[in-house]
Amino acid sequence: MNTTAESIKAFSASLPEGATVSAKELLHLGERAAVDQALSRLVRRGELMRVKRGLFALPVKTRFGERAPTVESVVKNIAMSTGEMISASGASAANMLGLSTQNPTRQIYWTSGPSRRLQLGAQNVELQHVPNWQLRAPHSRAGHAFRAMAYYGKSEARHVLQRLKSQLNDEEQRELFALRAGAPTWLAQELSVLAAI
Repeated sequence: MNTTAESIKAFSASLPEGATVSAKELLHLGERAAVDQALSRLVRRGELMRVKRGLFALPVKTRFGERAPTVESVVKNIAMSTGEMISASGASAANMLGLSTQNPTRQIYWTSGPSRRLQLGAQNVELQHVPNWQLRAPHSRAGHAFRAMAYYGKSEARHVLQRLKSQLNDEEQRELFALRAGAPTWLAQELSVLAAI
């Protein structure tokens, strides 16, 4: 008969990379106290990683050894399991679009959920709560342009938009223009420049 720890390990191994599990999601494998003890045992043995208190992920086995799951896969899984919106931060969006050559030193994502920190091996990841308007079109280039403008703020928004116009195709510019409805007035006014295109 399998122990609770073996059952948890087998269940976790059946999930895609970056999938996270919590004790509540494992109650079909044992009583809560047994699940908690098994999770602690698996972490101590290095067979599971503690991403944050109460949240665990399976390390990825490669031919070079084990590594933490990718940050993107964990963040995507958290968004799917919690229902919150998560996107690249404004600084990361600016970097992706070539507006900044500075690589952010910390991996920061913006979220509609609570702010919290994740630990993936040696990587520290921060999820920062922001207003929902900053999370619109979370995975598109237009959405990243929107976040970059918000990140640079009112004084730099027009300059940022001028730089972005040549990088975005017509469809992306129309999508960015459409995002003005939920934006603060200062940002909606800057985005109105796109109406002339």
